[in-house]
Amino acid sequence: MSSAVPVLEKTAGHRAEPKTSTPARPARVRPAQASRLLAAAVRLGWRLLKPTIVIALFLALWESAPRVGLVDEVFLPPFSVVVQAFADLVASGEMWEHVSTSLTRSLSGFTLALLVAIPVGIGIAWYRPVAEFLNPILELFRNTAALALLPVFVLILGIGETSKVALVLYASFFPILLNTITGVRTVDPLLIKSAVSLGFGPLRLFQKVVLPAAVPSIFTGVRMAAASSILVLIAAEMVGARAGLGYLITAAQQNFQIPNMYAGILAISLLGLTFNWILVALERRFSRWRNHS
Repeated sequence: MSSAVPVLEKTAGHRAEPKTSTPARPARVRPAQASRLLAAAVRLGWRLLKPTIVIALFLALWESAPRVGLVDEVFLPPFSVVVQAFADLVASGEMWEHVSTSLTRSLSGFTLALLVAIPVGIGIAWYRPVAEFLNPILELFRNTAALALLPVFVLILGIGETSKVALVLYASFFPILLNTITGVRTVDPLLIKSAVSLGFGPLRLFQKVVLPAAVPSIFTGVRMAAASSILVLIAAEMVGARAGLGYLITAAQQNFQIPNMYAGILAISLLGLTFNWILVALERRFSRWRNHS
C-alpha cells in the first residue's frame, strides 16, 4: 500500500495542462503564385496600354505634321487647334444643339428599326411561311443602298425630320434583321433537342433556349446598325438641314472654318464610340452566360 501512494501522488501532480491555441499565421504567397499574379497584371496592363499608345501616336502625328510643314496647316490644323475649336463650340452651346438634334433623329430611327427588325427576323427564321412570303421583297431592298434612296425619301416625305428618321430606319433595319435571322437559325440543334426532351413547349423553348442563344448575333447586327444610323444621318444632314452634325461640318467647310469642321468630325467619332460602348455593355449584361475575354 505504501508504494502505491507515491504513484498516485505523482499521477495527481502531473495533470495535463490545458492547451493554448497558437494564432494562425497569415498564409504566405508562394513564389509561383506571385509570379502568375505578376504576369497576369502585366498582360492586363499591356492590353490596356496598347490602344492608348496607338491613339497617342496618331494624335502626336496629327499635332506635329502641320507644324513641321508635312501638310498645309490651313487644311489640316494641329490637333490642339481642333480641340480648342471643339471647346469653344461646347462653351457657346452650339455643339450641344447640333449633337442633340442628330441624336434625336438617330435614336428615333434606330429605335423604330429595333422594334420592327427583331420581330420580323424572328418570324422569318422561326416560321417558314413567313420567310417564303417576305424573302423576295426583302432581297430586293436589302441590296439597295440607303443613300441611293435619299432623293426618294426627300421627294415623298419632304425635307423635314420625317425623311431623315425614315432614312435612318431603312439603313438600320437590314443589319438587325439579317443578324437576327442568322442567330435564330444557327442555334445548336442539341440544345433544342434537349429542351424538347425535357418537355418544353414551343413558346418556352423559344424563350429559354433559342432567344438567349441568338442574343450575340442579334447584338452584332445592332452594333452595325448603330454605326450605319449615324453615318447615314450625317450624309442626309449635309444635303438638307439647318441643324445637326452633318450641317455643322458642311457649313464650316463652306465658310472656311476648318477647325470647326474637324471639331464636328471629332464629335461624330466620340458619339460613335459612346454608342458602341453602351451596346457592348448591354450585350455583356444580356449574355452573361458567355465567356468574355
